[in-house]
Amino acid sequence: QVQLVESGGGLVQAGGSLRLSCKVSGNIFSINARGWYRQAPGKQRELVALMANSGSTNYQDSVKGRFTISRDYAKNTMYLQMNSLKPEDTAVYYCSAKIRASPYDVWGQGTQVTVSS
Repeated sequence: QVQLVESGGGLVQAGGSLRLSCKVSGNIFSINARGWYRQAPGKQRELVALMANSGSTNYQDSVKGRFTISRDYAKNTMYLQMNSLKPEDTAVYYCSAKIRASPYDVWGQGTQVTVSS
């Protein structure tokens, strides 16, 4: 079973930066893609950034140019570097793994990011 654990969330002022980490364990070779999602109160969970095993990336338009998804293969860790944070970025952030031959994604427990004005 693939397991994901996020960390790095916190409270930051607008314009500040945070770096989220996602430690991946289990059968990592079953992972077809990885990504970061977020969910604000009263809103649907939305895609923030995706990374395919090839290394190609895709970003939500609202974070493009500010956020960067990356991966450290040796440490089995995925990162989301968030710069120029805005209050509207406030949400619980989740890392996710897409599993080969499975209709279900694996999710971490989430980490809270709060951006003050």
